[in-house]
Amino acid sequence: GVRLAPKERLEIPVLFMPAEMKIYKTQVVIHVMRENGENWPYEVTAESNTDLIRNVTVAENGEIQGILWIYPIHGMSEAPQQKSVVVRCQARQRLEQRVELLLIGVIPGETALPDAGNSAVVNTDESSSTPEVTDGSSAALEFLYELQYQSDEIRSQLDSLVGMQLLQKEWDTESRIVTLIFNVVFAPSKPMRNKATLAVQCTAGGLWKFPLVFIATEPEVDDVINIAAVGLNKESIVGFKLTSQTR
Repeated sequence: GVRLAPKERLEIPVLFMPAEMKIYKTQVVIHVMRENGENWPYEVTAESNTDLIRNVTVAENGEIQGILWIYPIHGMSEAPQQKSVVVRCQARQRLEQRVELLLIGVIPGETALPDAGNSAVVNTDESSSTPEVTDGSSAALEFLYELQYQSDEIRSQLDSLVGMQLLQKEWDTESRIVTLIFNVVFAPSKPMRNKATLAVQCTAGGLWKFPLVFIATEPEVDDVINIAAVGLNKESIVGFKLTSQTR
């Protein structure tokens, strides 16, 4: 019953309040008819285009009574943001650390995302196949994960210094909690403090985000240079070499 003038804009609010960590699918259908109740004279026949037949309502005489606009909506349930995980390493050193992340409210199912596969992908050169569920359940839970950065500058700084690999996942059927165990490699070349977000998505539905803080502390002293004086008001010279790590 909404009347629209020519070229008038109609805003349709959509409210999403998920009750479970899964994918919700629905459609918003807009049905437009002429205000005077008349039909459009174009006749829809059996030979008409399939998309046309699906997007119109036809009167008894074969004329078009209404036009439909159909908008599919996919709702992705997202868990509240978790506590930050701090990864700390001294500059010019290499840290390999195991991190356990808890995914609460996982619901096993066969509904997969359109682009979901059998591999867990991270935005580095390393990737690994997701392991099977370790509790012997027949439900196959697959996860996709990705490191997200606040800016391209942070991405350029951390992309070659951070590596992540999913080693193991354990599913507790009673509490519906999945524990993901990641191996995190951090090899900073200079002191820094940057943030990233690990986004984990279950193919059965649900999105979890874990803030990560990568901290590189001051490196160890390379060497101590001792300069011995040869006398008052006389210069003492010591030479040493510096090698650049980059061009």
